[in-house]
Formats: sequence, C-alpha cells, structure tokens
Amino acid sequence: MKKIKHLLVAMALVVLAACSNKNVAGDKQVEDASGKIKVYASVYPVYDFVNKIGGDKIELKSVIPNGEEPHGWEPDQQLLKDLEGADVFVYSGAGLESWVDKVTESVKNENLKIVEATEGVDLIANTHHHDEEHEAAEHNHNHDNEHEAAEHNHEHNEHHNEAAEHEHAHEHEHDHGAYDPHVWLSPTRAIKELENITTALSEADPANADYYKENLAKYSEEFKQLDADYKAKLAEVPNKTIVVSHEAYGYLVADYGLEQFGITGIEAETEPDAKTMKEIIQLVKEKNINTIFTEELLDTKIADTISSETGAKTVRLNPLEGLSEEEIKNGDEYVSVMRANLEKLVEALS
Repeated sequence: MKKIKHLLVAMALVVLAACSNKNVAGDKQVEDASGKIKVYASVYPVYDFVNKIGGDKIELKSVIPNGEEPHGWEPDQQLLKDLEGADVFVYSGAGLESWVDKVTESVKNENLKIVEATEGVDLIANTHHHDEEHEAAEHNHNHDNEHEAAEHNHEHNEHHNEAAEHEHAHEHEHDHGAYDPHVWLSPTRAIKELENITTALSEADPANADYYKENLAKYSEEFKQLDADYKAKLAEVPNKTIVVSHEAYGYLVADYGLEQFGITGIEAETEPDAKTMKEIIQLVKEKNINTIFTEELLDTKIADTISSETGAKTVRLNPLEGLSEEEIKNGDEYVSVMRANLEKLVEALS
C-alpha cells in the first residue's frame, strides 16, 4: 500500500511537470526585485536552521506543515509549482523525505539549488530496520535456533552500526528506513547542517555571503555550548536508559552515553505487537524506569497502557519533527526545545 501511494504521487508529479508552462525566468525577475532569495525547507529542524542562517535576507517557507508527522507525509502538486519559482530547496536527507527524488527530478527549474542538509554527516544505521529484515529472512527457521540467530544478529548490527557511521552515499538513493534520519538531535552534527546551509545560501546570494557566515559563527557557538551542557548534565545522571514513543533519539543517546528503547521503530508508523509490549513493560520494571517519553505528534494510547502497567509517568519529549501549539506561542525554537528536553531527561534519569 505504501509503495502504491508513493507511485501515485510520483505519477502526479510527472504529469504536472509535463503540463507546466510556468515562466521561471519571470518569477526570478520578481524575486530579484524583492532583494531576497526564495528558500523552501522540508521539515521543521531544517526550516529552523535555514532561518537562523538566512535571517531577514531570505524569504523562507516550510514544505511540511507544522503539526504533520513527517515520516508518512507526501507532497501534493503545489510543491512542484512552488519550487519552480524558488532559488533554494533544502531537505534534511538520510532517508527522511522518501519523496524528494521524484520531486526534484520533476521540477522545471534549472536554477534551483537543491541542498541535502545532512551531506557529509556521519549517519547511524537504523538497527531496528535491519532487525526486521533479519527476522523476516529467518521466519521459517527452526525455533531451536532462534536464540543463536538473535545473538549473531545483535553482533552483526553492532558491527554494521559502527561501519555505517562512516558511510553516507550521497547519490540521493538512501533506503527509507536504513538510517536514523533524526540527525538534528545531535548538536555537533547539526553544526555540519548549518555549514551546508550557509554554503548554499552564499552561493545563491553572494551579496549577503558575509551575513550568512556571521550567523553561522554565532549559532555554531550556541550549538557547541548546547552540546557541552548536554555532556556535563547527562554525565552525572545515575540511570542511562530511556523509553520513548519511537526511536528518534539514536544520535542523542550515542553522543551522551545513553540507550533508548522505542515503543515503535524510527519511522513511527506501526504499533508494537504483544511480544514487544511485554518486553518493554518488563524492561521498565526491571530497570525501575520512572518515565515513559511521549510526543506531541504521536498517539499516547500505548504509552499510557505501559504507564498504567508499570506505574511510570508519561512526559512529553520533543524530537523536533515539529513544534506544539504551546511551543509556537512561547516563541520556542531548536535550542530552547533542546534545552527543555535536557531538563526533562535529567529529571527522569536522576
């Protein structure tokens, strides 16, 4: 069903591209007259990073509306029209936007600068994804060999995870689900995203290159301080295990010596089976975990069930795939939400 959905979207985009008679040159003249380049950013953290670097020198719009869960989101024909009049399109990458190749191949704008924010970043493999593939391949094996196979699979995934952190194929052919796409939850990796965005904006708008570079220096220091605060505070907590709605925190736990157990995997598109539920409940009890972290964009029903079974409370942790209405009203952004997350983590793990 998911493949059919992607195919239908791709067909619609191709048809629209073939029928489009939009005068891109005319649009560029309007943009030049405004004095600002027109930039589109795919998902919230990328939008925030572009906004930090571009400031008031760019006209910035978000592709995925706030409040939409990005993993299952698909574009409509309007996006293709929008990009035909744009100067820069920035997407996160690492497999998050499974639709991006079809869109960028279909858009009729030779001058559009397409930027993968995570270009050059060391990615972490989605071990949950590989576990599922292994289980499917081994489904018909004798159950007497299950324990031995599981041990082998665990060792293989540890080895593969280490290797994958040093590989990133940038031909835009990432398998959706092969990598953890939540790169922005590592402040140090997020700095690389800022650098990629700065390069792209400077190339598209050389007149304001110094302005963009000044913002890069400013926010790089802010992100470095954020990283230092995470390291200092999480080094002191006695507990190191978090249970979360979906496995969005791979980069964060890797950076700061924690481990995560997700109610669902990285893509947050399926509910756990009875076996997984039992394992999570047992884990919470055995490790005396006092908090189940939920999210604004995901249903809390399963987390609430685990909470009632174990006595652990539920607390919202934001993986920054979007902002809540309250966060928007408060004027929150990447750094403030990351700091709020840090305080919640410290409280839960102390």
